[in-house]
Amino acid sequence: MKIYNNKSYDQPKRQYEEDVLVLEEEDEVYKIVLHNDDVNTFDFVIMCLMEICEHTLEQAEQCTILVHYKGKCTVKTGALEKLKPMHQALLDRGLSSEIV
Repeated sequence: MKIYNNKSYDQPKRQYEEDVLVLEEEDEVYKIVLHNDDVNTFDFVIMCLMEICEHTLEQAEQCTILVHYKGKCTVKTGALEKLKPMHQALLDRGLSSEIV
């Protein structure tokens, strides 16, 4: 804040400098949701999540457990262009997933 002297000490004129935050429009966030099935083994699903979705071993294990007990789990989020090939690769390996 800058204060300019206008020879009136009772009501000085002030000029304010403000920082304006600009919100940038972000890409819409989509999710790959993996669904439970009675066909694929834990190890196979873990391997697929590590190879396709670039999960660490711990992430893949946790997602697989959630899918097993909850019926589904979000395994990846991001832009649609990035998720479409991952989703298709999961489907090609016989896993049940959807993009929401």
